[in-house]
Amino acid sequence: MHFDVFFSICQTPVAGSCPDEAQMFRNFFEQVELADELHYQCAWVAESHLSTEVQKETRQPVVPHFKGEIGLNVDFLQLAQAVFARTKNIEMGSAIMNIICNGGPIAAAERIAAFCSLHGLNQHEQRQIKVGFAAGRFDFMNRAYGITPRTAVEEAAWPALKGMIFREAAHIFLRLLKGEKMSSEDVPVTTLARDNFYSDADWQAVQEANVNMGGEADAVQIEIGRRFVFENIKIIPQDWRRELLDLTVGSHDPKLQTELNEIAPVKVFNLSITSDELINATHDRMAEAFNPAGGEWQRGYMPRTVMVFLNDEPGLSEQQQNEAAAIEAKAALGEYWNAIEGTIDMKKVEGASENALMGSPQQVLQQIKERFHPQDRLMLWFDFYNHDSARVMRNMRAFAEKIIPQVNNGG
Repeated sequence: MHFDVFFSICQTPVAGSCPDEAQMFRNFFEQVELADELHYQCAWVAESHLSTEVQKETRQPVVPHFKGEIGLNVDFLQLAQAVFARTKNIEMGSAIMNIICNGGPIAAAERIAAFCSLHGLNQHEQRQIKVGFAAGRFDFMNRAYGITPRTAVEEAAWPALKGMIFREAAHIFLRLLKGEKMSSEDVPVTTLARDNFYSDADWQAVQEANVNMGGEADAVQIEIGRRFVFENIKIIPQDWRRELLDLTVGSHDPKLQTELNEIAPVKVFNLSITSDELINATHDRMAEAFNPAGGEWQRGYMPRTVMVFLNDEPGLSEQQQNEAAAIEAKAALGEYWNAIEGTIDMKKVEGASENALMGSPQQVLQQIKERFHPQDRLMLWFDFYNHDSARVMRNMRAFAEKIIPQVNNGG
């Protein structure tokens, strides 16, 4: 089994305490240096953009009850450079990099090429950057960069159209990273149809907007103009070590996962709360769809986030550790749901607790054996609603020393 670490760098009050930005980054660096020492394989870092505190002042606040900033890392590549300079073995992953904002897919591809070119100057360097890419969690981050509806049809279709804009961007992003010369004419046209919408009413609203703009009544398909328009381009640098780049898409769309693998090897993110049926169906599909240039599909190619509430504190019996971990988990998850929705939803708290790893090392070990495949890749989230860096690091060490050897050595 593969064990990575996920870092949120989320600056929000926890138990009345909220570190300043400098302390948040100091905590991250001491934790990632320990992760390297403990031989975790990859440090995945959340990426966020623009202040959620300021966004709360707008007409459509997305998380009106959230205090602080959802994430402080706005540039994965700069952070990766700093981590590589401080560590020896651990790789870096973005979870996720938004390829819609900050200049869009062309700028994102060129920044990655520049990073890999510099990172690979040392011929002994073998550590990859694992670029998880998607369209971002919150719409406001993209709207500030001009990714907004341009017509009444786009306004009516926006919930579905956002994913199709990401599809367009992903095609551009992957082909440029492959080193291709291309124009926007080489990207598949975006077409809306009934299948793109949840209900007949949603599709009817789009059709009505289309008619009002002079389009055909009862159109079966409606073509949308390209979002990114450009003549032939090719990114630079061109001659860089592409084996240093590993790509993972943050999309649950089976069609898109398959489509992107026609361009390049692209792995898939999934969540620990996803059903076993969907997890296994994804593995079965990717075994057929994964681009041959990436070799055979492996379960470790689908990293899964999982929150860890470990208690190995001295002076407590195993039962007391299990009880203390359960209390810690429910408190953290309660604060989370209160921040996201303005209320503590105990059903969601209980559901998230059931999907977390929680308890003493012995109990967590048993949960892993019962719930995960021996070849899975887990992104362990130790810092979830926890600013006590010393405690986070104790948990990381206990997991690495008391759980991982037992999992991988059949203990």
